[in-house]
Amino acid sequence: MNLPHDETPNKLFQMRHASMGYTLLMTGIKLKIFNLLTEPKPFAQVAKQINGHPRNTMFFLNGLAACGLIKKKDGLYQNLPLAKKFLCRDSSTYLGGVFEFQDKVKESMFNNLPGLILEGPPEKSSETDIGSEKRWAKFSDMLADNARAGAAQQAAALVSEIPEFPGFKKMLDLGGGPGIFGMAMVAKHPSMKGVLFDREPITKIAANYIKEAGMENRISLLAGDFNQDSIGDGYDFIWASSTLNFAGKNLGNLMKKIYEALNPNGLFISFSEGLTQEGTSPAAYVLSTMGGFMTSSMLPLDQGVIADAMVEAGFRSVRSRTIPTCSAWETMDMDIARK
Repeated sequence: MNLPHDETPNKLFQMRHASMGYTLLMTGIKLKIFNLLTEPKPFAQVAKQINGHPRNTMFFLNGLAACGLIKKKDGLYQNLPLAKKFLCRDSSTYLGGVFEFQDKVKESMFNNLPGLILEGPPEKSSETDIGSEKRWAKFSDMLADNARAGAAQQAAALVSEIPEFPGFKKMLDLGGGPGIFGMAMVAKHPSMKGVLFDREPITKIAANYIKEAGMENRISLLAGDFNQDSIGDGYDFIWASSTLNFAGKNLGNLMKKIYEALNPNGLFISFSEGLTQEGTSPAAYVLSTMGGFMTSSMLPLDQGVIADAMVEAGFRSVRSRTIPTCSAWETMDMDIARK
């Protein structure tokens, strides 16, 4: 028998192992295992606390250790820093809710993936319509947790390094969802005020996060559909994160609206996907958003589309770069336009 030399099945096995690791992660979150492992414990104690089968609990904990989420030493199990920071429910950067939300989306998609491929998107309902208040109420909480786990801090640090930042007086967080990005940027500045613009159901949710952060005096709310309604004016800085694909074919008109809303020498930054290799890369973005795009009419944006729209709108300077991020999408395109 001739053995293959130019190609091996290792990648296929790695995909299988990855799916098994994901199942272990979700099981650990659902059983609140990581809350129990803030201190070293034997498997028998963990099994007792979750009312589990001792031997199978041991195999499960060994699996979590193999995945690099917990450690095992002298028969005792304890969280590693990754699990301590993101998987313990009392952590300010807890991501368990994000994974549980995304797991439901993943399950609903993959349970009917042949149907989605053969028949197309399902009929719209309050559960599937991307614009429904019910869906956004759930989605906004997930977005907030994800942003607070590092994405908002990273974005605020990038913006604060821009030379014009100290002179900003008023910013707009366009399509800002729960408002975590805008709050992080306003908090980086000694006096800048912020405006959060999004659909009315979302601004109601954002109001709670703004109040929770004690930033009511620095951030105001403006509700509407940016494709149809005014987004205000007099801004020194406008920020848009992963929202411009909601413009669809209206992107050019929206970009002109953004241009006109800025003060002279104002700055607009888009932080969004930028697909390459004919829509197949970055792999993390393609795979993690596939379900959302398959069940809606939206399309992801190719790299350069936003920058081209900026130029066409009249911005005097446009600079673009790809940024490694701490989010599920791994990389994002940062397009900076100066009026």
